[in-house]
Amino acid sequence: MTIRVTVWNENVHEQESESVAERYPEGIHGAVAAGLEEDAVDVEVRTATLQEPEHGLTEDVLAETDVLVWWSHCANHEVEDDVAGRVVDRVHEGMGFVPLHSGKNSKPFKRLMGTTCNIKYRHGGETERIWVADPGHPIADGLEGFFEIPSTEMYGEPYDVPEPDRTVFISWFEGGEVFRSGLCYRRGRGRIFAFRPGHEEYPIFYQDEVKQVIANAVEWAAPTEGAEAVWGESEPIESIDSSADE
Repeated sequence: MTIRVTVWNENVHEQESESVAERYPEGIHGAVAAGLEEDAVDVEVRTATLQEPEHGLTEDVLAETDVLVWWSHCANHEVEDDVAGRVVDRVHEGMGFVPLHSGKNSKPFKRLMGTTCNIKYRHGGETERIWVADPGHPIADGLEGFFEIPSTEMYGEPYDVPEPDRTVFISWFEGGEVFRSGLCYRRGRGRIFAFRPGHEEYPIFYQDEVKQVIANAVEWAAPTEGAEAVWGESEPIESIDSSADE
């Protein structure tokens, strides 16, 4: 079955920073979409950005999206509340959600987690070693025991999120910090995978291992059939003896 993917990006740094525009000439969304088209199996990829009407995430677009991959950083507050709520509703209905890097501060992710999602961080560029903590998980398919990102922004614990269902990756940084960098959740019928790497100052989304993780995450987060859910007031399926109440 073809997985319909929407890659969303706030697309601000690419317009305001010459170095980011040179690094990602098609935008971060373009680089992530190209990686998925190269590495994922049977996907149909579209992109959307903050600047489009309804941020490109209309009801029709989300209804036709199986997995939403989300990158954001400096403009999380500019996302309209109605659009963020629409994303959250679709996750509960079964749409997969893959927030990348500072997407952890996005309105949809924070609403789905119910916490601040706060971390500690450090700019400057240092090596990140990403360890596969759950080698049997599908998102780790095709990887070795660890891989390294040569230069990146540091994220460090504590990470104010709920206890995940699974921790697929744990990062170590050159400065000594560690971070839970690949976390799985379920909300309603939807699957969520929060992946740490992807700071705009570095060419991280061209790295083979990172592209493989995102492709694996899209396949894992795609909706499953499951059982039919019945909500609200319901008629009994068996006869109820009400004589005991008389």
